[in-house]
Amino acid sequence: MTEQLIRMRGVNKFYGAVQALHDVNLDVGNREVVGLLGDNGAGKSTLIKVLSGAVPMSSGEIHVKGRKVAIRSTTDAIAAGIETIYQDSALVPQLSIARNLFLGREPIKGWKFLNRMDQELMEQVTRKLLKRVGIEKNIPPTTAISALSGGERQSVAIARAMYFESNLIILDEPTNNLGVAETQGVLRFVREMRDAGHSCIFIAHNIHHVFQVVDRIIVMRGGRVVADNIDPKTTTVQEVEMIITGESLLAGKAAAH
Repeated sequence: MTEQLIRMRGVNKFYGAVQALHDVNLDVGNREVVGLLGDNGAGKSTLIKVLSGAVPMSSGEIHVKGRKVAIRSTTDAIAAGIETIYQDSALVPQLSIARNLFLGREPIKGWKFLNRMDQELMEQVTRKLLKRVGIEKNIPPTTAISALSGGERQSVAIARAMYFESNLIILDEPTNNLGVAETQGVLRFVREMRDAGHSCIFIAHNIHHVFQVVDRIIVMRGGRVVADNIDPKTTTVQEVEMIITGESLLAGKAAAH
C-alpha cells in the first residue's frame, strides 16, 4: 500500500446554512498524482481551498506525513509543504516575472542584514523555468506580468511551483487558456514532479489531460466524494464522465474500496 502523504478525514464546510462539503475523506500517497474531478458546484474548489489554507474548514482533520496539522492560512499550508496554483494564478500584475516567481522568498546576496535581492540569480532561474513550461518566446524576466497573455501568466505560476518543489502541488485548472506547447509543458511538469518524489492533485475540466498524467482519479458530486479509487488505466473517459454526472453505479463501488 502506498504510504500516505495527505489524509483528510471528516471534512465539513458550511457557508451559513449551506453545507459545501459533507464528511469528505481524501488521501494522497507519496509520489502520487491524483486527479480530482467533478462538475461545477461539486465541491472541488472548496476542498482545495481548505487544504491550501484559503478558507477554514468547519470540522474535520488534516494529516501530513502522519502528523495532524492545523491549516488556517496559506502560510500554514506552505509550511506544511503544500503549494497551490489557482486558475487565476494569484500573481501580482505590476511586478516582473522574476519577482513573481520568488515573491516572499527572494534570494539574498552579500550580507543578509543588507537585504539585497540577488536579481541576477532570479533572472537566470526565470529564463530556464520559462523554457521548461513551454514558453518558447524570449520574454525578458524583467517583463511585468500585466504584459503577458493569460496562458503565459498561468505558465509563470506553474514555473514558481517547479522551482520550490513542495511535497504536494495542487494544480487548479492549470491547462485553461494554454496553447498546445504550454499545455504539454504543464503535463511534463506533473510527470517530472512525480519522478522527483513529489505528489500532485490535478484538477481539470479536460478529462483527457487528466488521463495522461494521473495515477488515480477521485470524483466529487454535491460536496461529497462519490468515487476515490478510479484507475485511469482500466477505466474509460466515458465511464468517468458517467460517474461525474451520476449516471453510473460504478461510483458507489469505487468509493467503497
